[in-house]
Amino acid sequence: MTRRRSAAPELAPATISEGDGVRYLHLGTPWVQGAMRIRKPLAIELEYVQRMMAWMLLRPSDELTEGHAVQLGLGAAAITRYCHSVLKLRTTAVELNPTVITACRLWFHLPADSARLRVIEGDAAAFAADPANAASVQALCVDLYDHDAASPVLDSEDFYRDCCTLLGEGGVMSVNLFGRASSFERSASRIASVFGIERMRSLRPTKEGNTVVLALRDGAVPDRDTLAERADTIEARFDLPARKWLRMMRALPESIASP
Repeated sequence: MTRRRSAAPELAPATISEGDGVRYLHLGTPWVQGAMRIRKPLAIELEYVQRMMAWMLLRPSDELTEGHAVQLGLGAAAITRYCHSVLKLRTTAVELNPTVITACRLWFHLPADSARLRVIEGDAAAFAADPANAASVQALCVDLYDHDAASPVLDSEDFYRDCCTLLGEGGVMSVNLFGRASSFERSASRIASVFGIERMRSLRPTKEGNTVVLALRDGAVPDRDTLAERADTIEARFDLPARKWLRMMRALPESIASP
């Protein structure tokens, strides 16, 4: 979705379905763009969206409720709700499709804008490239797919460089990629060219093929003992499956960084 607001009429409209106590967001196709368990709106329903929160392993435990979290791509607002209402972070979401924002406000418990929450109808690429936003983000979640859900709509090296620029010291980016798709290695290579492959980790693909890639702006990925301590803290404080994330976390192959 690199088109500007003037092209908004071309965007697929948000549609809703429900089944077994779960409400789903679609963009005019059967592909699921997000979900919420109706009786547990603050819980993160979809497994790959839970894994997007694995950035928490790469942040010190005492800083998890500090700083600014940004989501590029709103989906069904699961990460936005969690960062705002559970972690109590200052939270910004950027979404190009106005019908998605409306659907989230009406059907997915997305709170109104406030001092700690801002939802921007706009282009994620423009937000990332805006110098005013540089070094202002501690946790950046990137999940940018259109109604075809084939590959990320923003996936260039320049875009990932702008994402890196958004991050402050010790900031972490998590990205949803299709790990079983031919585009995965290309996307991961572009991220590696910006962040450095030594500061990247990936989680195993979900059964649907979503692979979450994590990238640190600076510093080194903590050792396994430190990550295990952080996972214990996350599970105890926030009821997220952080030990499972750690078991499936791996370094990316050096071939990803090869030209």
